[in-house]
Amino acid sequence: MRKLALGLLALTQLLAQGQQTMTVEEYEPRSLLVVPGHKVPRARYRFIDVHNHQNRRSGADLDQLVKEMDEINMGVMVELSGGYGDRLAENVKRQKGRYPDRFVIFANIDFSNIDAPDYAKRAAAQLERDIANGAQGLKIFKNFGMDLKDTRGNRIHTDDPRFDQVFEVCARHNIPVLIHTGEPLGLFLPMDRYNERWLELKTHPGRGRPPDRYPKWEDLMEEQHRLFARHPNTKFIDAHLGWLGNNLGELAKLLDRLPNVSTEIGAVIEELGRQPRFARQFLVKYQDRVLFGKDTYRKEEYGTYFRTLETADEYFDHDRKYHGIWKMYGLDLPDEVLRKIYYRNALRLIPGIAKSRFPQ
Repeated sequence: MRKLALGLLALTQLLAQGQQTMTVEEYEPRSLLVVPGHKVPRARYRFIDVHNHQNRRSGADLDQLVKEMDEINMGVMVELSGGYGDRLAENVKRQKGRYPDRFVIFANIDFSNIDAPDYAKRAAAQLERDIANGAQGLKIFKNFGMDLKDTRGNRIHTDDPRFDQVFEVCARHNIPVLIHTGEPLGLFLPMDRYNERWLELKTHPGRGRPPDRYPKWEDLMEEQHRLFARHPNTKFIDAHLGWLGNNLGELAKLLDRLPNVSTEIGAVIEELGRQPRFARQFLVKYQDRVLFGKDTYRKEEYGTYFRTLETADEYFDHDRKYHGIWKMYGLDLPDEVLRKIYYRNALRLIPGIAKSRFPQ
């Protein structure tokens, strides 16, 4: 008995030591709440993912991707990393040449020699050639506005007039601009006990946007919104809910003010899932202005998007712990709203998608 007691004491001490050395990053409590839940590995309707990046895939690797797309009911994937010039032409050939109706390729802006007097005209001409070579839209990455600088080291603002001709080309050809400006507000705030993104900043320190290196979040948003207003004939898709998923009332004001702007839900489904009643009201009201996007491709993560949009499930986890410390709730959207988010809005905004692949 004495040996058993000593053994239990040693085990208790070891467990106590483990508890003392556990970090907050390691803390992953398992909920004891028992509520109905549903796994949704396949979308209810065939959908278009307007926000993805697959430019390195070809051959058998591309075949495997299409097989996985079929398994989750993805009809079309939009490739946003199309590039420009020869790279754009090669991406179109490699993906659409093998699967003409399954991929849409967006071009990107050529920023080379940005201070040259002929830059604006040259960038617009390059986009014209890219459209002729198969580009069906333009994607602008987050370096535009945050990191992109001229030869003197000055930040290139998101509404810099040097790019006006590029956006005029998009309007003339009726192709959309999917633009990613900035990051979530919390990544620009101090990493203190009040920041709900503290865990993300702790586990991914490179994501912080300190004021000595980056512009203010508010400045980036104002620049982007001025850009939208200056080009009313250009169709903009404001990526990631415009980083206003935590403030849907403000996003609603933006959409009301600028009818040429739509948005998408890539990498921000957790913002909708933590406010299911208000998010549902928002999506029902703005059902013609929101598209489905995922961003980073991981097949197993799509189920969380489907579950959030399609079910009334309560208190479930997001796939990525660092994206939010909160639990998720389903929105149980009406079928008509689901159809628009999944594919109808994309069919309206992006030219050249085979409509026959989708129910009308």
